[in-house]
Amino acid sequence: MKPSDPEEWLPIVDEDGNTVGKALRSVCHNGKSMLLHPVVHLHLFNTKGELFLQKRSKTKDIQPGKWDTSVGGHVSPGETSDEALLREAREELGINDFVPDFLRKYIWESSRERELVNSYSTISDATPVINKDEIEDGRFWPMREIKENLGKNIFTPNFENEFKMLFLTL
Repeated sequence: MKPSDPEEWLPIVDEDGNTVGKALRSVCHNGKSMLLHPVVHLHLFNTKGELFLQKRSKTKDIQPGKWDTSVGGHVSPGETSDEALLREAREELGINDFVPDFLRKYIWESSRERELVNSYSTISDATPVINKDEIEDGRFWPMREIKENLGKNIFTPNFENEFKMLFLTL
């Protein structure tokens, strides 16, 4: 089953991340249930301090065509956040050999969903190989360029929120 399949099962969690049930992705993203489900984000920096961003495929049901976090995806039922992070990095960017640093956990809510975001970062000069089934484009951005483009409808609202929360002082 593809990760973007609307019939994918997702764990439902409480605000501490404890699994309390499961539901279909389509139910979690319908804008009505607002069931809290866990996701992982990876911020991939190179040794020059640039941040890799992915441009979401135009076929995505949420924020198509917008620039977003280096890696992002749902945690599957029975999977830990660390396992999901490694799987998503491999699936989306072909990256296997990295050491993630946990940054923080927070709740993100949009008009369609509520996510318990587990955010990580890593530094690597490995060349990402983007998965064209999920990502339209990807590149390393200097921090200055990201800051200059905040609020211009280029990035996903979730990325902008997380960037401001974690990196705006850099």
